[in-house]
Amino acid sequence: MQRNIRNPLPAIAFVLCTALAACSHPPDETRIRDAIARMQAAAEMRNASGVLGHVGNDFTGQNGEIDRAGLARLLKLEFLRNDAFDISIGTIAIEIDGDRATARFQMTVGDASRRWLPNGSEAFAVVSGWRRDGSDWVCYNATWNDKE
Repeated sequence: MQRNIRNPLPAIAFVLCTALAACSHPPDETRIRDAIARMQAAAEMRNASGVLGHVGNDFTGQNGEIDRAGLARLLKLEFLRNDAFDISIGTIAIEIDGDRATARFQMTVGDASRRWLPNGSEAFAVVSGWRRDGSDWVCYNATWNDKE
């Protein structure tokens, strides 16, 4: 049985909108927030490569005091010596300028055992620089300072 379609435009418009929605990428700000969330989840699982997967090969941290290899060593050391910790990230403020972005947020690292952090937690103010790498964003620099 064949249907008589009087006006195919609504069906064509629906198909085109569905196809375009499937091809569209999330906004840059969302991609950066997602990368930060994936880094947080990887750190909580003690997965250094999961964190470093969002860090550029030319990364510099703490105003040039640490490079990507140094960050990898720091993460591995922290993951080896710390029994139980969690990371919470506050509101992330993102400023995008073309293919570069800056993300600012407060991060609290908690140590349930109080073995490494006697107060149980420590808060940091983080400023991170991001750049577009294809359709992804990677962190190419960061500073983190004790929040007082």
